[in-house]
Parts: sequence; structure tokens; C-alpha cells
Amino acid sequence: MNKNKENDDLALFAELTKGITPLHQNKRHFIAATKSRKIIEEKEQQLHADSYFSDTYQPLLPVDGPMKWARDDVDSYEVKRLRRGDYVPDLLLDMHGMRQTEAKLELAALIQACIKQQSHCCCVMHGHGTGILKQNIPMWLAQHPHVKAFHQATKEWGGDAALLVLIDIGDQPYRR
Repeated sequence: MNKNKENDDLALFAELTKGITPLHQNKRHFIAATKSRKIIEEKEQQLHADSYFSDTYQPLLPVDGPMKWARDDVDSYEVKRLRRGDYVPDLLLDMHGMRQTEAKLELAALIQACIKQQSHCCCVMHGHGTGILKQNIPMWLAQHPHVKAFHQATKEWGGDAALLVLIDIGDQPYRR
């Protein structure tokens, strides 16, 4: 009885599918769309900001007096030159009203722009505000491998609401 039912089912299926031809399938290989240069640069900046700046790292920074820091291999005379205003910042970054995540991205982008444009000095204006950026920006700058030193800016560049940052761009001498 079982065999008879199978034969009936096959005959019914053959009758229903009579005259049907199989579909011809084109083989298409989809290639991933190329990303624009802008998107690639934004992701690179995000990666730099995430890899360089940690909120848990606490460098040895001064508690009282002007905010200043220098890498171990940098001469203290360079910090003095920053304090006196011998270095004129080529790039300025105004961080008023930014959140911490935005500030990290912009700071990483500023340092990359300084390296790209061969600028030795830049100015980061964090403002007074609640003091969150004023506390965190020096910690972030001390972590970046291309930052040689920073010092509280002179009055003409923002005073205690800004920092002058000395960037390590390689072997090029400082141009005045």
C-alpha cells in the first residue's frame, strides 16, 4: 500500500510540473563598495583618539601654579620657551561647548593636522566652564606620543583657559 501511494504521489507531481523549465541563474559576485576618503579618515581619527587617550591614566602634573608638562627626553628650556611665548601656534582649536568624546576626537585630529602640516606648535582653548575639559585635556595630551610638551598659554593666546602644545613632527627645525 505504501509503494502504491508513493507512485501516485510521483505521478501527480509529474503531471503538475509538466512543461515547466528550470530557471537559468546568473552567477553574480558582489564586490564591496569602495569607501570614500572622508569616511576612512574619520574612522582613522576615531581609532587614534581611542588608542591614545585613556580616562584612567594619571600623569604627574602640577597641582598648583601654571599647567605644564614635558616628556622626559625634552629639554626644560623648551617648556620655558613655550611659557615666554617664543613659539607661535600655527593651529588653534576652540573646544568651548564640546563633550569629552568630541574633544578627544578633535584633539587627535589637531595633532594629526599639526604633523601633516609640519606645525611645531598649536593652541588648545578649553575655556573655564565646569573644568572637565580643563582637567582632562592635559592628561590626554601627556599620553600622546607626538606631544613633546605643553604649557599654560600666555594672555594673548587665552591665558589659563588655553594650552600651548609643542608637537614632535620629526627632524624638521622650528621655523619662526
